[in-house]
Amino acid sequence: MTTYKTSRRSFLMASLGLTTAQFVRPFRNQPLTVGQVIDRIKANVGIPWREQTVDNLIAGRLDMPVKGIASTMMATLDVLKRAADRNLNLIITHEPTYYSHQDRTEPVAQDALYQLKRDFIEQHTLSVFHFHDHWHGHRPDGIATGMIRQLSWENYVDPQNTRLFTFPETTLAQLAQEMASKLNIKTMRVVGDPQLPIRKAMASWGNCSLYPGVPFLAQGDVLIIGETNEWELVEYVQDAITSGQKKGLIILGHLLSEQAGMNYCREWLSGFIHEVPIEFLSAGEPYWRPGQTSK
Repeated sequence: MTTYKTSRRSFLMASLGLTTAQFVRPFRNQPLTVGQVIDRIKANVGIPWREQTVDNLIAGRLDMPVKGIASTMMATLDVLKRAADRNLNLIITHEPTYYSHQDRTEPVAQDALYQLKRDFIEQHTLSVFHFHDHWHGHRPDGIATGMIRQLSWENYVDPQNTRLFTFPETTLAQLAQEMASKLNIKTMRVVGDPQLPIRKAMASWGNCSLYPGVPFLAQGDVLIIGETNEWELVEYVQDAITSGQKKGLIILGHLLSEQAGMNYCREWLSGFIHEVPIEFLSAGEPYWRPGQTSK
């Protein structure tokens, strides 16, 4: 009787193309790795991957199994701690982790804070991927898309130039106040007459140098930027106003001028990564003004 049952089971497994090992140990999916996530990003970003780029794995291992993904504007130590607490062990950051655009560690190799941050990443088995150049290169620009959505400016953007916006007439003060509210900015700075009529605005999310800042300014009543050298573009705008030009400049701060783009990155990643949770972790605005009780 035992022989008959065993033979019948073997016959059934053979007819289904199963082996005894498969019967005893059911098939299990292999865990998603950091390298596989990066490969999917490269396959979906829509542009050829550049040979010269800051977009690289800054910390961790390509073969590390991914438990969860955090999309963030900047992998600050605070963001890293929150990611570790939430079991998000792959951090995709738009800005550098180690204090320079190229994430060069040689200048800070002996610095105690750099070593603390590096050790925290290693001790908590985190991986950090810098995703800057190709997210801007994505069409449409991933950062610009997120910022436009956060500001509800979809109906104002020029379809041929996503930096250019045409508004129903407002004032410089009203536009700045609206942006500060929607982006939750505490330390925005504005140059120009508060009552300056605004119809067209140019935006340069993140850093904006004197050039292309000057030609951008020429295309609108106001230029909106993240940050710039004050002795260059800010001085130029001041002189333009003194000379009689009707111009304004809104300085948001680098982090908050791009952060919504990394929230959109979370949504974009969710379109082709389904195995693990993906969350957006905001990086806090670093500045505060006297009189504020908290950051």
